[in-house]
Amino acid sequence: MNKLQTLHKVVDLAAKRRDDALLALGQAQRELQAAQDQMNQLRAYADEALGRWATRSTSGGVDAALLHHHRQFMEKITHAIEFQKSVQRSREEMVERVQAQVYAAERDVAGLRKYAERQQQAIDLRVMRQEQKSTDEMALTIHLRQSRAQAQGLRS
Repeated sequence: MNKLQTLHKVVDLAAKRRDDALLALGQAQRELQAAQDQMNQLRAYADEALGRWATRSTSGGVDAALLHHHRQFMEKITHAIEFQKSVQRSREEMVERVQAQVYAAERDVAGLRKYAERQQQAIDLRVMRQEQKSTDEMALTIHLRQSRAQAQGLRS
């Protein structure tokens, strides 16, 4: 396998790494969206519970047991929201890490492609110069033969 073929394989591997990073980014973004959706559901549920409590407390008296139950319930929802915030932060950090991997992979692919392009141009230039050299040598050989033929023709 020549150097250029090897270089193309390296470019292909870098592109695969980039594609894998893009897939991981998509997955991380979906997980972040799910965490955000869960947070929105928890907050909506907490708001709904507070609304029901406000309606219930203004419509009549509230006994101590019901108040205690409501406070415990709200503490659990608050705890769930705090936990979900940590999950959401974790997912955001994951998206940032994977995004950085995507950027690095994109840079690698672009750099390797540019390098491969320069290598191909160098090879093309060498081939063109070799062809020009061969053409020049052939033209010189033809010219020398014709010159000799003319010189022999003048001597006869």
